[in-house]
Amino acid sequence: MNTQTKPPRRAGGRAARHALRAAPLTEDKRPIRPGQRGGRYTPLTETEVARIHEAALTALETIGLADAPESGVETMTAAGAALGADGRLRFPRALVEDMLAVAAREVTLCGRDPRHDLELTDTRVYFGTAGAAVHMVEIEDRSYRDTTVQDLYDAARIVDRLDNIHFLQRPVVCRDISDNYEMDLNTVYAACRGTTKHIGTSFTDPEYVPGAFDLLHTIAGGEAAWRARPFVSNSNCFVVPPMKFATESCKVMEACIAGGMPVLLLSAGQAGATAPAPIAGAIVQAVAECLAGVVYVNAISPGYPAVFGTWPFVSDLRTGAMSGGSGEQALLTAGCAQMHRFYGLPGGAAAGIADAKLPDMQAGWEQMCSNVLAGVSGLNMVYEAAGMHASLLGFCLESLILGDDLLGQANRCVRGIEVNDDTLSLEVMRTACLGQNGVPGTGHYLGSDQTLRLMETDYVYPALADRTSPKEWMENERPDLLKNATRRKLEILASDSLAAFAPDLDQKIRAAFPIHLP
Repeated sequence: MNTQTKPPRRAGGRAARHALRAAPLTEDKRPIRPGQRGGRYTPLTETEVARIHEAALTALETIGLADAPESGVETMTAAGAALGADGRLRFPRALVEDMLAVAAREVTLCGRDPRHDLELTDTRVYFGTAGAAVHMVEIEDRSYRDTTVQDLYDAARIVDRLDNIHFLQRPVVCRDISDNYEMDLNTVYAACRGTTKHIGTSFTDPEYVPGAFDLLHTIAGGEAAWRARPFVSNSNCFVVPPMKFATESCKVMEACIAGGMPVLLLSAGQAGATAPAPIAGAIVQAVAECLAGVVYVNAISPGYPAVFGTWPFVSDLRTGAMSGGSGEQALLTAGCAQMHRFYGLPGGAAAGIADAKLPDMQAGWEQMCSNVLAGVSGLNMVYEAAGMHASLLGFCLESLILGDDLLGQANRCVRGIEVNDDTLSLEVMRTACLGQNGVPGTGHYLGSDQTLRLMETDYVYPALADRTSPKEWMENERPDLLKNATRRKLEILASDSLAAFAPDLDQKIRAAFPIHLP
């Protein structure tokens, strides 16, 4: 008979740990938070980065870009660009280097609520939406339908409640609004009414920008308040790859700069189609095009807040179709992030896209692969990180909610591994194995002070993903992940919007602008 005295068990056990996890954590205790620093992953060597930089400068000097608007030609030639007889603007490397020297190195993208400000410095990482999908994915009957302004509003309201999605760039197009001016206005309205996080949007025509600013000034409480804290940025496809300016988009960009709106300089070539097929070549072209954007913006307004938006995509070379969920896409995005760090500029690129049509296992591996690589490479703005399906053609609200769990795990990878005297754990190991003060060692770490202290500050727990045993899963009536996501969606949408405008402000907006959202 074994008469050895057992050490006293820590009171509470599993129930206590569950209660501890249920208690809200203060911001400084959370294991993950917006703006964590990545950058530990570097797919390119220093020599390879330098070669890409040199190739981009050579492309700008010798190939140049076509189709700049007259205003852009005037601005950039005055700064030192050369307009050739072939109509292409070429950029001497000295000009590019001069503009890089004055470009903004730190940019704050404001939220309507300052708690949601995005500090784009060094390798801080933020995950958000984007994509401008034209179809909604309906889980219940596994179908696709046209997107509406209500869908955009619902997406904004959900993003507003999700901790791991840090900003809302327009994820869907309001296809139920046929007038493009009214569509642009209602995109701004629906997004702002749904979330106080930072918002990104596009404008169809430069003539529509003044009306959008009128709306934004009304929401902000006046032009001065808007200019002090612009909470919407312009996602601007200022180039049409390969190596051409998008004339109308450039005019939109000029209008946005005049109105004090930060700009995302977005180059979205597709490797093997509108960009070279090699990953390195696609990065070279995207970098060259965005460097032209840096010249353009800083020739207008030195130091203006702009995001270096290298967004090259990948083709499935068997068909030519876009393949946003591929490993090649993940590498492409990570390589672009490394180039942003080389220039010391705030940067953004795409990750989290699924080619899968539904939020299934294929979608899971596609979204996680590129989101993790984007985060650990230190990409400042990870666009299209949640909800996107069918290579950006579809958007799914349930997938958006599941993406919050996925991005929680991705953000834990961004945080990395802390190595210090405490985490090396020699004393904890000694106590568990050898005991302390005459009390035998437990032979495990389940109840140690270190484990209990770190269980919330170092470990991330999913909100919806299931980690129970098969027995518990059966006893819990086999919970279904997608059904739980739908339930969470309905709970959020049944509650009041936390970002809703005051009734008198909303009435004022509706009296002045053609608002379609009920």
